[in-house]
Amino acid sequence: MAKRLAIVLTEGYADWECALLMATARGDCGAETVVLTPGGADVTSLGGLTARSAGRAEEAAPGDFDILVICGGTIWQSGKAPDLAAPVRRFLNAGKPVAGICDATLELGRLGVLDERAHTGNYRSQLADKVPAYRGGALYRDQPQAVNDRSVITASGAAPVTFAKEVLEAIGLGSPELLDYLRLYGDEHRPASA
Repeated sequence: MAKRLAIVLTEGYADWECALLMATARGDCGAETVVLTPGGADVTSLGGLTARSAGRAEEAAPGDFDILVICGGTIWQSGKAPDLAAPVRRFLNAGKPVAGICDATLELGRLGVLDERAHTGNYRSQLADKVPAYRGGALYRDQPQAVNDRSVITASGAAPVTFAKEVLEAIGLGSPELLDYLRLYGDEHRPASA
């Protein structure tokens, strides 16, 4: 049976953050990516791409999906951020991974999920500045790559490649060939040879 990824997109989602993950999961791994949104409404990205919702993010169930992935976007720093406590807790309680990239890490911080796990985000002070109840500062990893600790995956918005890698490995779709393929996306950062 194909793996299924619940991808939570919100109004103003950062379209580049989950695009590589979704394309690789579907095209290279034979997985199914299902877009869920708050309230089940269609949403438009920062870049103007409209995504059709397949259901309500609040109702995401671990029996239906292998992982819950929350994409970043402008909403997570606004007063309009959806409450994803119920699906996040359902997935973690069922032993299924939860992943958040960029400002979606703020939601994980609000829920206390990062207080006892190694994690990363956009920059060291963002969680403390935006989430008063956050207590995980000592576990913050100031690094450009995604972090996976006990079924919670976090990444900055500038790390969609390692985010995709960690998500796919967490649900058993990792392989040396996949890692080599994803590394291609970082090649532009290597110094050019003479």
